[in-house]
Amino acid sequence: MKTERGAWRPLRREELRPELIHDSYKSKRKLPEPTRCPDCGAVFHRGRWTWGTAPQDADEERCPACHRIHDKFPAGYVSLGGAFFASHREDVLNIARRREAHERAEHPLERIMAIEAEDGGVLITTTDAHLARDIGEAVQSAYKGDLEYHYNDADNLLRVSWTR
Repeated sequence: MKTERGAWRPLRREELRPELIHDSYKSKRKLPEPTRCPDCGAVFHRGRWTWGTAPQDADEERCPACHRIHDKFPAGYVSLGGAFFASHREDVLNIARRREAHERAEHPLERIMAIEAEDGGVLITTTDAHLARDIGEAVQSAYKGDLEYHYNDADNLLRVSWTR
């Protein structure tokens, strides 16, 4: 059966597109511009959160990163461990902090939430999955070792594990 150009036809299974991922920390409405985050001072301008100054009469609403920090609900987990990590702990953590500072300067929503000791290592929680991946790749690039990723589509969550 031949269909005319532009005519309706049912989609085949391989043509189905995945559903959009629901992220409860993204605003469901367009924020008025400018909007300022009362916690960190980031400004929503031209459709994105940036660092800058907002006028005195700017609207106020908590940014998604501060919302995650307030709720203690990270989007990324980075687990660092192993014998090498134990003997070079501060050097490895400094790489993670520098990576976060570099990303945060350009993207206010990418931040480290906490660095906590765990069994034989450290767990870093982040407000964004991209930052978790960047930290893992930066540590891997500097010190090699074993790097693993586990992405959970349902929760929009990334777990990164580095050991050496």
